[in-house]
Amino acid sequence: MTFPDTAPTIRHIREAARRIAPHINRTPVLTSASLDGMTGCRLFFKCENLQKVGAFKFRGACHAVSLLDDARAARGVATHSSGNHAAALALAARIRHIPSCIVMPENAPGVKKRAVAGYGAEIVFCRPTLADREATLEKVIQRTGAEFVHPYNDYRVIAGQATAALELLADMPALDFVMAPVGGGGLLSGTALTVRAVSPATAVLGAEPAGADDACRSLQAGRIIPQTHPQTVADGLRTSLGEKTFPIIQRLVQEILTVSEDGILQAMRRIWERMKIIIEPSAAVPLAAVFEHPTVFRGRRVGIILSGGNVDLDHLPWPSTPE
Repeated sequence: MTFPDTAPTIRHIREAARRIAPHINRTPVLTSASLDGMTGCRLFFKCENLQKVGAFKFRGACHAVSLLDDARAARGVATHSSGNHAAALALAARIRHIPSCIVMPENAPGVKKRAVAGYGAEIVFCRPTLADREATLEKVIQRTGAEFVHPYNDYRVIAGQATAALELLADMPALDFVMAPVGGGGLLSGTALTVRAVSPATAVLGAEPAGADDACRSLQAGRIIPQTHPQTVADGLRTSLGEKTFPIIQRLVQEILTVSEDGILQAMRRIWERMKIIIEPSAAVPLAAVFEHPTVFRGRRVGIILSGGNVDLDHLPWPSTPE
């Protein structure tokens, strides 16, 4: 099935939602009276930490795989990733009964290697540089003829990620803000496309670590400023924007707010303690923005997409005892 090489419309996003519905979890929207009291606003958390593979990434990967015709699907899919997209694509391929090959840096955490292997993917290891990842992936594609599914710079993937906001607004209409974290921009650009079409009075905000603020600087400069030497515990947000995601963000996202490392860890811990759910540091960044930019949100209804919940429990990012 063909998919237009242009930004998805709301029709494409609704079609994506119908296409992936049999395979994904329709994740809940949770609230917390205690966090509302701390922040002075109403918070509505779209829990993609409870999605399959533990992250929103499964939506986009599942949609991209579902669009392949039988001949292309038979050759399999491939990508380079050490994070949630790797597991997402591996699972999407397993559901369709096609091969997958994931190029992973040799220093990727063992828990992520095991997760990808557990979904049945072939793993090809490479040195931990972008150039080596891309070169190794090219060899895989030449050997197998597999379809490359980019983690975020792919309109099929963007349309899939956009379905999280579609569900959020169906459950919680009339929000003042919808906020998502931003790394490569697949989730934020998809969210913005959905919100503009379904609830145009709702503002879309991005949130990112101050130590990896390329998206904020890119939005201010009007051009993509590549990520260099990111310093943040939010490992899912260390990537640069893509040429497909940036124009959507530039057109439809009101602002990108930056947050401190301490703020990320505090927000993450508050969600664990108050809501009794596990989220990863990247998912805590929007709540950190609510705490660190209180005047923006006070008295408002705020939707937050909790992007994922994959944490290495042997290496938690905070001290073993509270301060």
